[in-house]
Amino acid sequence: MQLIRPDTRIDFIGKRKIALAASALMILVSLGALAIKGLNFGIDFTGGTLVEVRFDHAPNIADVRKALVPAGYGQAVIQQFGAANEILIRVQNKGDIESSKISTAILDALNTAFGADAVEMRRVEYVGPQVGEELTRAGILAVLIAMVAILLYVTFRFEFRFALGADAALLHDVTIVLGLFAITGKEFTLPVIAAILTVIGYSLNDTIVVFDRIRENFEANRKRKTPEDEASVANASVNQTLSRTLMTSLTTLLVVLALFFLGGEVIHDFAFTLLAGIIVGTYSSIYIASPIMLGLAGYFKRNEEDVKELEARP
Repeated sequence: MQLIRPDTRIDFIGKRKIALAASALMILVSLGALAIKGLNFGIDFTGGTLVEVRFDHAPNIADVRKALVPAGYGQAVIQQFGAANEILIRVQNKGDIESSKISTAILDALNTAFGADAVEMRRVEYVGPQVGEELTRAGILAVLIAMVAILLYVTFRFEFRFALGADAALLHDVTIVLGLFAITGKEFTLPVIAAILTVIGYSLNDTIVVFDRIRENFEANRKRKTPEDEASVANASVNQTLSRTLMTSLTTLLVVLALFFLGGEVIHDFAFTLLAGIIVGTYSSIYIASPIMLGLAGYFKRNEEDVKELEARP
């Protein structure tokens, strides 16, 4: 199946200044949202109590929340879990109140509103603040380790400037996705961390495909002498891989869209992260990774010339 004609010559690299300016604006907005609003951390990070209950009928989420208001838990995160009559309630602990007392208060409030035999307690889980802090550190460390490992891998497989371009694209993707969470106020949980790591892997795979073709074309065009020559080769490489990039992105998006619209509340934020990450990752593999790699070419070339000059001195 051919989505893009083989002779397509879209000037992606020629528009790199506009794309980089747009990306800089998106990153500034994201950083501003993170600084002003911050992330809405879930109980995985802040600590709290998770209560799963089963109703004898499928309740309305708004009615469940209304029933919890008298008990002081009107701000709880409430979502369907599995069947339509199974509800997951997550609340942040207040002071030193024990998890068992919180679950009892929630069950009493629901029984009062829906009837004594209408609600059944299924399970109660507690996440302490210390565990939440450990999970926060572990999540940040996981992302940093992934970035460093990618830097080393791409340096070994290509060149250091390629590695910097790839890491810049990944940092771009992660910042914008985090900014979207800050802007929308969506809950930031451990599954979201998993989705971000997935986005990093997806974006890197897309970037590596483009870099592979650029390297092949660089080797086939050894007579290139100016930055314009390299930009022309890189642009041709992006066009040659465009069909594969779009095919991969579109097929992946179909699956993620199905998860986003049909997967239910439990994986909604996970699917939202993947959806945003795939779109931003596809964009960055074309407009961020390659342009930054090309921009660093002059710097590394000047360094190589300085080294040769020093070695030539008596």
